[in-house]
Amino acid sequence: MIWRTSRRVFTLGEHGVLMGILNVTPDSFSDGGSFGSVEKAVEHGLRLAAEGAEIIDVGGESTRPGAATVPADEELRRVIPVIKSLASKTGVALSIDTSKASVARAAMEAGAEIINDVTALTGDPAMAEVAADSKAGVVLMHMRGTPCTMQLDTGYSDVVREVHAYLRSRLAVAIEAGIPGENLAVDPGIGFGKTPEQNLQLIASLGELAVGGRPVLLGASRKSFLGIIGVGKEPAERDAATAALTAMGWSLGARIFRVHDVRGNATALRTAEAVSQAAR
Repeated sequence: MIWRTSRRVFTLGEHGVLMGILNVTPDSFSDGGSFGSVEKAVEHGLRLAAEGAEIIDVGGESTRPGAATVPADEELRRVIPVIKSLASKTGVALSIDTSKASVARAAMEAGAEIINDVTALTGDPAMAEVAADSKAGVVLMHMRGTPCTMQLDTGYSDVVREVHAYLRSRLAVAIEAGIPGENLAVDPGIGFGKTPEQNLQLIASLGELAVGGRPVLLGASRKSFLGIIGVGKEPAERDAATAALTAMGWSLGARIFRVHDVRGNATALRTAEAVSQAAR
């Protein structure tokens, strides 16, 4: 299995990839305000790369439950200087976490090569064209509504089947828009419009969500459902549980892991890979 971006190819059959989270926002649920200056953000991004991240995902708009939309000019002000600086200082892949085409376009020009869109190209009618033209790697995520409204709609008759169907439909739309299939990855949207029980059901069924043979991204790092099931009241207390999900997620079929604590998750992922290879 490969995942192609505008600048490289990730081979994901026997090797998982860690995507380090770099939020340059004042209000993200875990680290909002921690990296508000360009200098601090770049320093943290370089630390993520040194600890084993092969992708750094830069986001300038919080997508926590209830989060308000940020104007595009403010999002650009937050992310573009960070992406430009990181592109000049590290060779790891840079991802832009946005649903705005103008932000994605500017980020790609600044040195990003992946678009991580929580709306799966539905939030901005121009996003598919930007992704196709730039040859970006693209992550298509499942979410109902918007971050502001998503937790108001968690009724599913079969959450795994419905998320699978949605991702399959968005994959088809993306390919029809001119984005090569090899450039696409899918994300079930853990924590985005789901109950804790539904999140666990999706994680247990990761192998069923690899629609079209595309790699699955698991983004469960420090999320509130972990606190609800009793493994950490505060976000930073959930890193061990996140690492456990990374190891389990690998065995269940996920191949890209979006995490805050890269060092701990790298240990978990490399261990899971070694056990998997020894069992063959």
